[in-house]
Amino acid sequence: MVWSLLKATIFLGLVALLSLGAVYLLEHGESLRIVIGSVEVTVGPLAAVLAILAFVILVWVLLKVAGFLVALLRFVRGDETAISRFFGRNRQKRGLDALGDALIALAAGDPRRALVRAARAERLLGASGVTALIEAQAAEALGDRARAEAAYKALLGDDRTRVVAIRGLVRQKLAEGDEDTALRLAEKALELRADDAETQDLVLKLQIEREDWEGARRTLAAKLRAGLLPRDVYRRRDAVLCYAAARAALEAGSIEQARKLAAEANRLSPDFVPAAVLE
Repeated sequence: MVWSLLKATIFLGLVALLSLGAVYLLEHGESLRIVIGSVEVTVGPLAAVLAILAFVILVWVLLKVAGFLVALLRFVRGDETAISRFFGRNRQKRGLDALGDALIALAAGDPRRALVRAARAERLLGASGVTALIEAQAAEALGDRARAEAAYKALLGDDRTRVVAIRGLVRQKLAEGDEDTALRLAEKALELRADDAETQDLVLKLQIEREDWEGARRTLAAKLRAGLLPRDVYRRRDAVLCYAAARAALEAGSIEQARKLAAEANRLSPDFVPAAVLE
């Protein structure tokens, strides 16, 4: 750690000093005179800047070589992982850079570049939830449903990304028009994370569209328990769902059940006129 910090400090210091010198030479058009013993060499401004650039590159290479020699010395002294750690650090840095590029590309709305950089990050760092998530969302943005679905399924095995994966699969199934599977997946997501407001709203919407009034009432009660819905709002909405269930029972010929549900709707929201009329 200390050696890495020392190398970085030395390199940055040299780059800063030499950069200032190069800027000065270019701005003033002065030549650079180098004297080594009895030998004197004079170079023009452009040649001086190129020489400075070459020197910076040489210093960088020397620092890399020095780092490798230190790792080799540690290996000779018995540290069997010294050399692998030396190359591993470089590989990890490249992988993290690629991962950062992928995230930036995804945020900037460039899913193709995000896919390319995420694939490079995965090669360097190994498979991870982050790279799979980037791949899934980038493929989804490109309309590649098969690749997005495969990436989301790969995330199901990790507890940290399971809910995100299920939500992604729900979107895929909705895009395909498979609302039955989408509803089952969304309900599974709620089992894992009951306070997920977005998933609760989706489940409630699908249940209402399917006229699953009892299921919708359970989901609404879950929103209340999670603190995502004020009690007075909950009671009014539950009264509406209860009334819808009463109408369905009435249409099915279950008059007594319809009356019970209408009475419950009227109790939940006394000013809800349709329930009072049906009762």
